[in-house]
Amino acid sequence: MVQKAKILLVDDRPENLLALEAILSALDQTLVRASSGEEALKALLTDDFAVILLDVQMPGMDGFETAAHIKRRERTRDIPIIFLTAINHGPHHTFRGYAAGAVDYISKPFDPWVLRAKVSVFVELYMKNCQLREQAALLRLQLEGGGQGGAVKESPGLLAELSARLAAVEEQAEALSKQLDDDSADAAAVATAAHLERKLTGLRRALDALEPGTGSGGPPLPPAQN
Repeated sequence: MVQKAKILLVDDRPENLLALEAILSALDQTLVRASSGEEALKALLTDDFAVILLDVQMPGMDGFETAAHIKRRERTRDIPIIFLTAINHGPHHTFRGYAAGAVDYISKPFDPWVLRAKVSVFVELYMKNCQLREQAALLRLQLEGGGQGGAVKESPGLLAELSARLAAVEEQAEALSKQLDDDSADAAAVATAAHLERKLTGLRRALDALEPGTGSGGPPLPPAQN
């Protein structure tokens, strides 16, 4: 059973959080509320999130300050942040949002369909990365437990299963990359998809090297990445 991704919604106004939940409920993922920057940072201490929707204007710690804290933490620095703001102060204000680490900056009122589409891209990328990490971890365990690949080579069925599961992820990642190209998506999403494809290529090479007739030594695995 595929685990749902978590999406963090940060806004000090309950009605705005309710509206975001109504828009994103169709994605069938886990929506987590935070009514302040401090509350958002606490949630990020224990849970992994696919994307953060962050209101800019909040009392106390505003969205820019919250984003700065998120980007300073090694655990959370790579989580995509979409800024939401009810006020458009011009290019300088928008630039400040991108400088704080946002992948997108959307002014209210926003198009629900556009917001849902943007969030869904980052959810898909997150899910593909999770699948890839699982495949890499499984292969690494087999290599470490079988003398650099011996156990895997002695079990053709296991090698075939690993290869088939990786192929499914490769197919989904390729389809997502084509979708991003067709939709002229955000540069951040395209870069994340390209990073995912590079990791898939490394894992595929490791699996291919374990095929019979490729030698007795196991190949070095790509390091586990978030």
